Amino acid sequence: MEIQHESDHKGGKFFVAREGRQLAAMTYIWAGEKRMVIDHTEVDAALKGQGVGYQLVAAAVAAARAGGFTILPLCPFAKAAMAKEPAYADVLA
Repeated sequence: MEIQHESDHKGGKFFVAREGRQLAAMTYIWAGEKRMVIDHTEVDAALKGQGVGYQLVAAAVAAARAGGFTILPLCPFAKAAMAKEPAYADVLA
């Protein structure tokens, strides 16, 4: 499943789209230049149970590592997903 990413100076989203329709998304805002604040994760019923939410979190973690910034997960799902994965501690704000 391809995770796409759109971003600007205010925030952005990691998402999955098919045939022009967004089926899953995790949105964030920037708090300064080096902190991504994840504020919402949503997955369409058609993709539930397939681990798509975790894939969105993993994509954000990969971006944080590549970009040298940290993640503050305010979204309950993202917060729980990051807490379950000790390997994500290096980017957790």
